[in-house]
Amino acid sequence: MSITVSAQSRVDVKRHVIRPANSSSRSGLLRRNGERLVALFMPVALLLIWEILGQLGLIDARFFPPPSDIAGAFYDLTFNSGWEGSLLFQVQTSLARACIGFLIGALPAIALGVVMGLVPLVRAAVQPVVGALFPIPKVAILPLIMLIFGIGEASKWAIIAIGVFFQVLIATSTGVRNIEKIYLDVGRNFKAKKLAVAFTIALPGAMPTIFAGLRLGWGISLLLLVTAEMVSSDSGIGFLIWRAWQTLSIEEMYVGLVTVAILGTISFWLFDAAERLLIPWKQHT
Repeated sequence: MSITVSAQSRVDVKRHVIRPANSSSRSGLLRRNGERLVALFMPVALLLIWEILGQLGLIDARFFPPPSDIAGAFYDLTFNSGWEGSLLFQVQTSLARACIGFLIGALPAIALGVVMGLVPLVRAAVQPVVGALFPIPKVAILPLIMLIFGIGEASKWAIIAIGVFFQVLIATSTGVRNIEKIYLDVGRNFKAKKLAVAFTIALPGAMPTIFAGLRLGWGISLLLLVTAEMVSSDSGIGFLIWRAWQTLSIEEMYVGLVTVAILGTISFWLFDAAERLLIPWKQHT
């Protein structure tokens, strides 16, 4: 009889524990699918409303051309403008500049941020300088950067790197300082060297905050890149937007703006994928 009761009790446990877990996973899947549908539906709905208002003449097409006209300009710039005048060439050029400047700014910022988080003396020395320089608009120092580095590629890399550096530095330092002290104490108790503590405790522990800083830094890099290309470039997405303004090609101007938005969206998806790969212990909801 005792065997029968225990078997029955195990069945009851499975009914009360396993089924709710399965139900919870199904509800979570349905919720995520619903969020994806909403995220897809809203831009399509807004574009449709914009198109209808434009076709009915309820908005000024000189400033807000219908999406169908913008799509036509998008096609012409992609397939009917030659390689050096094409949209693909401008995107390739801008992405190369953005990636180089981003790496130049982000890598030393992560290294210095980890040191600032672990060494109070370094933090005390660097933090006032960061507090003084960070609020300065990076666009405002673009003329100075151009005087120092010229109007070539180096000035664009430099202005992007400066903008990215402060975002990633602050995020990394904050992430390291927010690590629970017990983890650092465990490393010290096991006589771990400072470099080992930095790479095995501080850097992984601060990784979620670092990724937040990297996202912000990438957004800043696109903003500064477009600004720099408007001022001193004969190629790139910023140059495309500026040339469209000079020639009053409003549709081409919108093509440049939409392209920047698409690049930002895709890059954030890539950041999310990298975060899931590098931070598997973080809960993604």
